Amino acid sequence: MSAPGRRTDRMGHEIRVILAELLVRHVKDPRIGFATVTRVEMTADLHHARVFVSVLGSPEEQDSTIEGLSSAAGFLRHEIGHQLDLRRAPELDFILDHGSEAVERIEKLLQQIHKEEEPEV
Repeated sequence: MSAPGRRTDRMGHEIRVILAELLVRHVKDPRIGFATVTRVEMTADLHHARVFVSVLGSPEEQDSTIEGLSSAAGFLRHEIGHQLDLRRAPELDFILDHGSEAVERIEKLLQQIHKEEEPEV
């Protein structure tokens, strides 16, 4: 028997790969900007997937991208079910991932600290 959560992790990874490919090649919604699927979290019953998406741009562009992805969820769900040969494809909930923004902010703060610590000549 496999470890608990192993199947959900595997399925989440497979869905992330498929969604990334679909967004690049097949989704043509103009609302969807430069979006990257960062991770997918599956429920234990594999019926729901929380798709975390990082979007470059202003808050308005980010909101627009999430709306576009939510609008395309039916098509994306169908394609996932087809490619993974699933009897029931999971419902997709798209969530804006602010992780990259936090990393960028931390980097700026660290650079600022290093500049303050440098001795003046």
